[in-house]
Amino acid sequence: MDNELLQPANPVVVNLIGAGGTGSHVLTALARLSHMLNELQHPGLHVRLFDDDLIEDKNRLRMLFTGAEVGLQKSAVLINRINRAFGLNWKAVTERFDSKLIKETPELAMAMITVTAVDSVDARFEIADILINTRNKSHYLRNCPKYWLDFGNGRESGQVVLSTVGDIKQPESKRFSTRASLRMITDEFPDLLRAGEVKDAGHNCSTSAALDEQDLFINASLAYPGVEILKKMFREGLLFDRGFFYNLKDYRVQPLKII
Repeated sequence: MDNELLQPANPVVVNLIGAGGTGSHVLTALARLSHMLNELQHPGLHVRLFDDDLIEDKNRLRMLFTGAEVGLQKSAVLINRINRAFGLNWKAVTERFDSKLIKETPELAMAMITVTAVDSVDARFEIADILINTRNKSHYLRNCPKYWLDFGNGRESGQVVLSTVGDIKQPESKRFSTRASLRMITDEFPDLLRAGEVKDAGHNCSTSAALDEQDLFINASLAYPGVEILKKMFREGLLFDRGFFYNLKDYRVQPLKII
């Protein structure tokens, strides 16, 4: 892992893109991770949550919203809740994370870790371009993009994949064969992403429409094991697995090894 993760002078900036069924659970997991790091004398995390959607009554099936919160901004409600619970100052951005926003406010792309929980293949490819372009322009600056953790799911299955944005300097090691870069999910598994979009075409992962299309607990069951990858990055300083494929129906997890 990059040394700036392990011994930072300030909280590590994380961009969480998507506050839907998966993103809302990931946010809670990140807050618990940050609290753990603080207890271990680490500055923890500073999270920005990007989502331009409003809360609808149907969202309450997969996300913990009250009836009184219907009509409010998802990202603002979730961030305010986390800030109150953990005494944080995390930020909600009530706009879509896309090229237009970053062109207007380029500093919003400056986060060492980007976590995506979006339901669009096009959005993933656009985010990949933003991360690469930002890294190329700011590789010498603090908080330039270095890691991308992507969450994706279908009805009863999903995957979490960690990528690097460019190369991460590796130490010399006689014990391990190190890897300076991990391919982006958009380069390594484009067919998987496109196949998933065809299957779920027209479906938003936050709708209750349904249980026929998406299991009630698939989002939460991906979120916490996925953030476990980040926990290992901070606690252990190295990884042997960069993600996993998950099948909730059969309770099967297949690690994605770093080779």
